[in-house]
Amino acid sequence: MTDIQTQLIEVSQLRVGMFIYLDIGWMAHPFPVNSFEIRSEAQIATIRSLGLDRVRYAPGKSTQETPSAEVIASNVVPIVPEPKAKPEKSRRELLAEQNASLMLCEKQFGQASQSFRDITELVHSQPQSAKEESVQLITGLLNEILGEDEATIRLLSENSGEKTSLHSVNVTLISLLLGKAMNLSKPDMLELGVGALLHDIGKLEIPDRVRWQDDAFTHAERQLYQSHVAQGVMLARKMTLSPMASLLIAQHHEHADGSGYPSGISEDKLSPLARIVALVNRYDNLCNPGNPSTAITPHEALSLLFAQNKSQFHVPTITAFIRMMGIYPPGSVVQLNDDRYAIVVSVNSTRPIKPKVIIYEHAIARDEALIVNLEVEKHLGIRRSLKPLQLPKAAYDYLSPRRRLCYFFERGGDTKPVPVSL
Repeated sequence: MTDIQTQLIEVSQLRVGMFIYLDIGWMAHPFPVNSFEIRSEAQIATIRSLGLDRVRYAPGKSTQETPSAEVIASNVVPIVPEPKAKPEKSRRELLAEQNASLMLCEKQFGQASQSFRDITELVHSQPQSAKEESVQLITGLLNEILGEDEATIRLLSENSGEKTSLHSVNVTLISLLLGKAMNLSKPDMLELGVGALLHDIGKLEIPDRVRWQDDAFTHAERQLYQSHVAQGVMLARKMTLSPMASLLIAQHHEHADGSGYPSGISEDKLSPLARIVALVNRYDNLCNPGNPSTAITPHEALSLLFAQNKSQFHVPTITAFIRMMGIYPPGSVVQLNDDRYAIVVSVNSTRPIKPKVIIYEHAIARDEALIVNLEVEKHLGIRRSLKPLQLPKAAYDYLSPRRRLCYFFERGGDTKPVPVSL
């Protein structure tokens, strides 16, 4: 990293536009990073309230010159913070909110996963109950997703979910958010959610050893794996799912260019809802394959879908998907424009270019790291995406890149997730 020339400056000399460094404990100030450009008088007031006499200042990174000697000499009376300046939340308060948000998202994801497992246990013995519980689960999610103007796609911890339900819940949540982004009607959103939740239900009818796609399958194993689509349609009939949800299950492996299965149909025969789930299903299978060693990063998955597999998907659908997920979807490991390493933890579906990240700071304990909103920290941006193994070991251990990606949603405007009725 390039050396930055700094000098000490009295806190009474601070001005908007100065780039400063706070050389104090991470818990001793409320800012998301230790170094930043001052953007407001309120930030200056907060810095002065920390009890510091001087801070480090980097003229080369500032848009405000060092105060002149005359200004310094005349600055005899300490500047009193404006009485109307809103006090910044303490770092402990921000961390508490951040952790509470993540815990609630993980709890909600766990509830959705458990509901899905309950549904799979009812499919054979009580198919109508399985259908009713599926509709109830999706209705609860829609009541919240459609009730918010914005939705943040949130990356959860490694321990969230488990293999048998993770994929179906991921595909359901992302499909619903994409359906919202594409302005689907509420009735179509319900059909989309039910079909997405049950798109792989046919895997209950095939042996465990072939439930996850593997490039090493023999021809017979590949045929057995692909039979889960027909098995899913049969179970959909048993549950008396609607024609739209059943068609989605039948077509979730079909491609716009006719290269999919089981029927090899082309785009004009694909239902609009199947176009969404086929794309999201493929994305999640790239990020969360049956064999974790073949997983690729979310950034790589989007690049692959757009650059190499674009002909397989409906162009308006894949365009809306990339716009919603951002160039760096949650779970992406990145390097910032100041050379620091970070992991993307959430993306606002309406403003995806500047995601929220956790930054590797060796001086800060991992469990004390604040989420940094790149939309607010204007001087910070993403330079490039990295593979997790490209990280230095210390950064890898700190950021803990996920081997399995679990997603849920939060409010777009703040850090608190929306309660979901399941």
